[in-house]
Amino acid sequence: MPLPRPDAAAQPSAAGHATSTAERGSFCLAVCTCGWTGPARRSRDLARKDAARHPAG
Repeated sequence: MPLPRPDAAAQPSAAGHATSTAERGSFCLAVCTCGWTGPARRSRDLARKDAARHPAG
């Protein structure tokens, strides 16, 4: 599992999840403290949106 980027602030939610983004080569993906990872994206913005939607899903 990739480590979160140091400049990416974790976003805690009411459910206790803290999401952030991580870089893997030329891809970016959303990661959560619960172990969930989103799909690898070339767009950082889409990875951030995946992270924001995770606790709701």
